[in-house]
Amino acid sequence: MKIHSLLLFCSALAIVSCSDKKSVSRMTDDELRTYANELAHKYIITDGHVDLPGALIDKKYFPTAENIDTIIHTGKGNFDYERAVKGGLTAPFMSIYIPSSRQALPDMGKSLADSMINMVHAISQLLPDKFALANTPAQVEANFKQGKISLPMGMENGAPIGNDLANLQHFFDRGIRYITLTHSRDNQICDSSGDTTKTWNGLSPFGKDVVAEMNRLGIMVDISHVDDSTFYQAVKLSKAPVIASHSSCRAFAPTVRRNMTDDMIKKLGEHGGVMQINFYSAFLDSAVSNANTKSRAELKKLLAEKGLQASDTAAQALIAQFEKEHPWKTTPIETVADHIDHVVKIAGIDHVAFGSDYDGVDNRLPIGLEDVSTFPNLIYVLLKRGYTEEDIEKICYKNVWRVWNAVEKVAGRG
Repeated sequence: MKIHSLLLFCSALAIVSCSDKKSVSRMTDDELRTYANELAHKYIITDGHVDLPGALIDKKYFPTAENIDTIIHTGKGNFDYERAVKGGLTAPFMSIYIPSSRQALPDMGKSLADSMINMVHAISQLLPDKFALANTPAQVEANFKQGKISLPMGMENGAPIGNDLANLQHFFDRGIRYITLTHSRDNQICDSSGDTTKTWNGLSPFGKDVVAEMNRLGIMVDISHVDDSTFYQAVKLSKAPVIASHSSCRAFAPTVRRNMTDDMIKKLGEHGGVMQINFYSAFLDSAVSNANTKSRAELKKLLAEKGLQASDTAAQALIAQFEKEHPWKTTPIETVADHIDHVVKIAGIDHVAFGSDYDGVDNRLPIGLEDVSTFPNLIYVLLKRGYTEEDIEKICYKNVWRVWNAVEKVAGRG
């Protein structure tokens, strides 16, 4: 009797599932967009890489009670509170970005990292009804229930660790929950995809200790920006799954060495990791990137012929006319979905997520993904391609949560 009841229950579930699929397929375009917007607000959306702190540093802005309104509705750049609410973005990882040029300084960028962390703390303190810090998935979930946007943090470039593992504890205590091992140049930890020096042929001896200490503390190892050798060594060495916080597929942009090959994507998946797709047009399509590179070279040549620098006042009209005649090429939103499809095909639905790089790519973004308000647009495209609500939930946050919780478990806190 119990078996019969169970079979009936399972049959009912199958009918409901089938009905749901049919209802999506029968939706009008407007209904599908409404459904996409509902899902964007029903579930947590985490973005692996939002460069708001760096963008504010560039503007020489530090949040105070007098100017905090800027964070609510600046209307500039790609992120503010109002647009995040509109798009359903509730857990953007704030990027504590350390340029490679800082590696030459005595503190290797540590003071800059601390000042940017202070900035994120200040935002949460000045707008406590809107933002909150979050160091664990459970804290994000609690903030979500209270209607707050969480501000977890990741440090882009491990250079500020210096040569002292104790600095990892320092940054962990301050809220850093992932570290991108390097940026555009080799550092004391590992080799970068943006460098051809091959200083270490992967991880340095110190870098191997860094990965082990990150595992011990509960800091996610981020392999965006590292060279291929570093990737394979980090994945093999780490006791916990690793992330690519903002990377794309090399299959679509083979000239971009910071993108991941199919084999790298496969290995990432086999080790339980997650790849968070970058929205930067140049990383999504090499043809677009190459066309824009050609245009920049033509403009540079034109300015040189006129004896002008791009910063010269006299050059501005010429630049404006050139850009009007040679508009910056970008990609459609569907290209991001193509990258997501590609990762799913190679590694499976459990290993892909969002890692926009908003506020870090000079507005060179796909049509339809111009800022943090547009996540429903991407969910709409994925629904049209047959992704289920369960799939959307995984991509929005559950895949990242699985890795983050696994890292916590390895550190003895899960």
